[in-house]
Amino acid sequence: MPPTTPPADRSVLRLVAAEPALGLAAGRALMLQVADPRVAQGVADHSDFRKRPLARLIGTLDFLIIVTFGTEQEAERVGHAVRRVHDRVTGPGYSGNDPELQVWVNATLIDAALYVYTEVLGSPSGDLADEYVRQAALVAEVLGCPPDQQPADLASFRRYMDEKIAALEVSDTGREVARAVLWPQRPRWLRPAGGLNRFLTIGLLPPRLREQFDLPWSARDERLLRLLLRTGATGYRLVPGPVRRSPRHLALHGARRRIARRARAHAPA
Repeated sequence: MPPTTPPADRSVLRLVAAEPALGLAAGRALMLQVADPRVAQGVADHSDFRKRPLARLIGTLDFLIIVTFGTEQEAERVGHAVRRVHDRVTGPGYSGNDPELQVWVNATLIDAALYVYTEVLGSPSGDLADEYVRQAALVAEVLGCPPDQQPADLASFRRYMDEKIAALEVSDTGREVARAVLWPQRPRWLRPAGGLNRFLTIGLLPPRLREQFDLPWSARDERLLRLLLRTGATGYRLVPGPVRRSPRHLALHGARRRIARRARAHAPA
């Protein structure tokens, strides 16, 4: 199916996505994705996750930034490029262009954003969750996912997530990928921040999946997490919205540069 042209109205998608705090749940989204055995196997078979555990996350973030904040032409180009990569991501029981998996991966990104925006920050720009779900469907649409296969509104999205999480069974491969993400050996310069990222990622996971990933967590950890989130959110909301969201221009510039660099690296000689 050809990609759907991004709609002109991305206002709510952009407003929510511009909150830097959403990055707190990036690890949650990635872990939810690999909790599906098919996604985990695809990552294991088609990426160098042991040596470059953050490469997939960075690539996903660049794609999201372009689709959200870039021009319609840029969104279509990056969607086409990702579909070409997904054409090669196939194996027993999975395909990178499987609409069911596209819906799930996009749903984990929507879920992570809404978790921080509503549960942690308390919806600082108002109750935008329902419209955010509708507009964020664009992310899967530019990859060719039929719109009618995605949750149509917030209520159906919540039901979808609850049912999906209740049915997931983390595989050994999923646990291996998770360990590489949470305890990365490279790059070494990220190690000082690794402990905090690991703590947040483990703490923000649904308890059922945290147990399936065999990740340690205690009541004391939970109390500390809640204290950190409350304290951080209070200070974060004191910063005026336009100031908080101003780094989006730098993020778009960086994503464009990284995507162009990757395109040059893979261009025919």
